[in-house]
Amino acid sequence: MYADMVTARHYEERLQEEYLEGKQPAFDISAGPIPGELHLAAGHEAAGAGVCQHLRDDDTVTAPHRPHHVAIAKGVDLKRMTAEIFGRETGLGKGKGGHMHLFDPDVSFACSGIIAEGCPPAAGAGLAAKKRNTDSVAVAYLGEGAIDQGAFLESLNFAAVHDLPVVFVIEDNDWAISMPKERVTDLEDGSKRADGFDMPGRRVDVDDAVAVYDAAREAVGRARDQNGPTLLEIQVHRRMGHFMGDPESYRPEADQAAAAQRDSIERLADDLRAAGTDDAELEDLRAEAEARVEEAIEWAKDQPKPDPAAAHEDMWVNPPSGVTDSEPDFDLAGGED
Repeated sequence: MYADMVTARHYEERLQEEYLEGKQPAFDISAGPIPGELHLAAGHEAAGAGVCQHLRDDDTVTAPHRPHHVAIAKGVDLKRMTAEIFGRETGLGKGKGGHMHLFDPDVSFACSGIIAEGCPPAAGAGLAAKKRNTDSVAVAYLGEGAIDQGAFLESLNFAAVHDLPVVFVIEDNDWAISMPKERVTDLEDGSKRADGFDMPGRRVDVDDAVAVYDAAREAVGRARDQNGPTLLEIQVHRRMGHFMGDPESYRPEADQAAAAQRDSIERLADDLRAAGTDDAELEDLRAEAEARVEEAIEWAKDQPKPDPAAAHEDMWVNPPSGVTDSEPDFDLAGGED
């Protein structure tokens, strides 16, 4: 878990540096080596590592628009993920999806920029596992600002009705974009949403990777033993803006300072030291993680950019012969020739 967490932290810090290149002093979202928006999850690492330690490659994970820490913990190919973020041809989606639309079928991972969008696919994956009579599970991550979305609530209901092997994980960083949590939802503990669907709910009040690990072990174990879904809420903290370029003028300086002091990585390092791990071993893990990140970034930057003509490829699933080379035999109004 420590290795995953320090990898994720360094990854976000390095992406921040790369992203801002060429975008200042007047912020230009189209400039620089990383195109488009970028949402970073520094401060969320415990939620990714603590849960994904219990998962296998055949367990499905869906993540939201702040996905990198979860992807790293799930084992997504770091080089190809980085190439995707840089918009390169060898990326997970051939450079077409960007950082909010990562997809790695080798480890059953996907994410989306649409709020709570990952909940229905996770419920579907849970239903598929149940119909196939396997012990695979599905995990859907979302933010605390997404717990009023219909997709989330409907997925809770669907998972409960069909007794599906799904774990819903709410990452509570106290901010729904620029809105404080208490102004979005009149519910301090999001795990209580489970009460309306007759499923277990649990909140981990502090971003402690060991506490997350323990809560997730119970929830994932329940799902794998075919005992139904669970809702977890994990307190995390947001060390950066909602997106890169966010001036955070809405956020009190005291809140930013408090977030900087709540470091789950240092907390886990202290736990490891107490268990007998020496500083040299921790430093080795950190150095290996940083080297891995640097290698992935340099590799991605050396990859070719997609041919603009490739924008028309991968638009169809198993298309009829010739359909991508000629006009379709139907019109947009739904009629046939």
